[in-house]
Amino acid sequence: MRQRPVTFAALRAASFRALLDGTLRRPSYTDDVVIRLALFFALSAPAWAQLNCNCDAAQPETLKARECSLCVEVEKHDAAKPVILVKDINPRKPNRWLALPRVHAAGPHRLEDLTADQRTALWTTAIEKAKTEWGDRWAIAMNGQRVRTQCHMHVHIGRMLDGVEAGNFMTAASPSDIPLPGDGGFWIHPLPDSKTLHVHLGEQVTETVLLR
Repeated sequence: MRQRPVTFAALRAASFRALLDGTLRRPSYTDDVVIRLALFFALSAPAWAQLNCNCDAAQPETLKARECSLCVEVEKHDAAKPVILVKDINPRKPNRWLALPRVHAAGPHRLEDLTADQRTALWTTAIEKAKTEWGDRWAIAMNGQRVRTQCHMHVHIGRMLDGVEAGNFMTAASPSDIPLPGDGGFWIHPLPDSKTLHVHLGEQVTETVLLR
């Protein structure tokens, strides 16, 4: 039987899924080349542009697409609750939680679609949950729009891995000071013995700083 050729798009998609589901790890000295190749395939085209983000809670048939599954999840919760906390259902990420704003937006949701108060509520709720689970070793991460696989806005909550503090960052004194990242991702963690937050910018795949 003749095998189908492996297409560039298929390889890129497989590489990206491997990064996010934990099959591939964050770069180390031994697997740096492999991760760089995976990132090349993952980021060479805008993954979010391929999402079928026609999710509409008023039309249940539109929520059947895989990328609308978080829209389905928030609909299970009280509409008066501004932020929803759910356990990550990926079996490869047993230590992860997700924080989701209860409100929907058209297309692939962006932080810009939320009001300043809604963004502050999202960060405050995520940080409180992170502190409860991991003390001062927490971090929260949001992948960039080019690599997202879900239409509904969400941030990942987990324990920060050792040795990942690097790269471009700014400081924030409180959740209300956390900036808008544009189409990029970012990850946030506290400075030891301080209320100051480090906000790392300029990456697309950011959840790999968290313990799976």
